[in-house]
Amino acid sequence: MKKILLLMAMALPFVFVSCSDDKNEPDTPDNHEYVDLGLPSGTLWATCNVGADSPEQYGDYFSWGEVSTKENYDWPYYKWTHWVIDTISEYRYDIVEVTRYKYYVRNWTDNGYIDGDGKMELEPEDDAAYVNWGPGWRTPTLEQIQELVEKCVWQWTQKNGVNGCQITGPNGKSIFLPAAGARGERLYNDGQCAYYWSRTLCSPEKLRIEAADQDEAYIMFFHSWSNEVWYDSRWIGNPVRAVRASRITIQ
Repeated sequence: MKKILLLMAMALPFVFVSCSDDKNEPDTPDNHEYVDLGLPSGTLWATCNVGADSPEQYGDYFSWGEVSTKENYDWPYYKWTHWVIDTISEYRYDIVEVTRYKYYVRNWTDNGYIDGDGKMELEPEDDAAYVNWGPGWRTPTLEQIQELVEKCVWQWTQKNGVNGCQITGPNGKSIFLPAAGARGERLYNDGQCAYYWSRTLCSPEKLRIEAADQDEAYIMFFHSWSNEVWYDSRWIGNPVRAVRASRITIQ
């Protein structure tokens, strides 16, 4: 009998298991809080933006696929695009190579297209949430931002004097997203609207193919009267609201 009790005591620490839906992401303890909104996917949403200390703070701004902030968010400063001065006009720049993530970019020097690498979602090493907050955190996918838009109630409001949206899930719990605007050469539209990155590159069939600057990724966009899934140019500086996969505890 004593042997049986001893074996049960030794096995007990392994009975309580925390599992992540994404097998590629270990579940590491950290200091960042999240909320279970009762969404069908079980996605857990962070309570504040990456780089922020409270829900109403804007936090940091990132170009899509970059993991640190910078002074200027514009095409010539984007990490995954190489630029040269056009041979015809010294005042115009041309994209000559997309160095990472799939895209077809018009090359004006020969009127052709340059192929990307076929990647449609950010790898962990290029994900601002993963790199800055650690394993277990990711920038949401297109499906996760669609779920937040479609399955939750959105209400324009203020939190500690900051404009934004209170987003209430099916279980009655909520998160606050500040209207953080976006960054180019400067911060713009803050307090009026917000553009939050997903980690999913915009599919080619959704694009205006005839335009020159079609490197775009999906975003979660909102202002005081509507919210929707849209897309934005990858070099723009947008905030990130991180997510975790749902966790199952066996008791």
